[in-house]
Amino acid sequence: MLPEDKIKIGISACLLGEKVRYDGKHSLDHYLKYTLGRYIQWIPVCPEVECGLPVPREPMHLIGSPENPRLITKYTGVDYTDLMNRWIKKKLRELQKEGLCGFVFKSRSPSSGLMKVKIKEPDGRVRMGRGLFARAFVERFPELPVEDDQRLQNPDLRKNFFLRVYVYKRWKELIKRNNKKTALVKFHERHKLILMAHSLQRLREMETLLSSTDLSHKKLINKYFLLLMETLKLRSTMKKNYAVLQHILRHLRQALSIDETDELRESFEDYKRGRVPLIVPVTLINHYARKYNISYIEDQYYLRAFPENFTLD
Repeated sequence: MLPEDKIKIGISACLLGEKVRYDGKHSLDHYLKYTLGRYIQWIPVCPEVECGLPVPREPMHLIGSPENPRLITKYTGVDYTDLMNRWIKKKLRELQKEGLCGFVFKSRSPSSGLMKVKIKEPDGRVRMGRGLFARAFVERFPELPVEDDQRLQNPDLRKNFFLRVYVYKRWKELIKRNNKKTALVKFHERHKLILMAHSLQRLREMETLLSSTDLSHKKLINKYFLLLMETLKLRSTMKKNYAVLQHILRHLRQALSIDETDELRESFEDYKRGRVPLIVPVTLINHYARKYNISYIEDQYYLRAFPENFTLD
């Protein structure tokens, strides 16, 4: 892909192989850099180095309350919290201009850890929280898709993260290009089955919102966007996907022959029993939707959530 075609995602620099860790080493993730790097323009960030600390350096940890911890060196007790916070404030303004569609953080880092970062309280108890930069980033960009490298090793979490990334990208393109209600309704219709696979109840809430006449257009857009991104964070299960497949079949049934209907149903049951992955019935649905020109199904991002050749395997 050409650089201008790639989606922009921020990432902890050590995950790209940059030797910026406290011990002078890196945490290269080959999959993120080389496999997904074909489709993604990674924007590397290293809070410690960028705020002025050397490599190598004394390791640091977080001390205090999880709500307002201090960044302290482990052995000499030097407090770098204020230095880090000044850098964070400046960096977040810079990242605002980058047009990011997501961020991948380094797990357990006192600056970049997204969750389960150890924070030692004054009484000696250890609680879990976020690293200083990760916490500020999430507060500044609450709806931007974020994950850490460790959780991305889980195939389901990896798929969900990049699904949110690409929906977020399409949303930003919509708002930039045409945010009229007719365009919003079309956007919703094309994402309807994806939303159904995450929460039928939330899908209904979104459709009620779109039919409302009580909100200004700006409030409608803002509320829809918040609900959209929150819905996609919910887990998509086999049971939910099976319900979506049945919904699709109801739209295809009149066009299909008896044998074709049976073939689809058999693939659905194989998926339900764990014999085949979801891509098997989805590929069949794509085939029949094109064959019989069923536009409602053809237009669904559920069948093509990612760009052609994009792989998460």
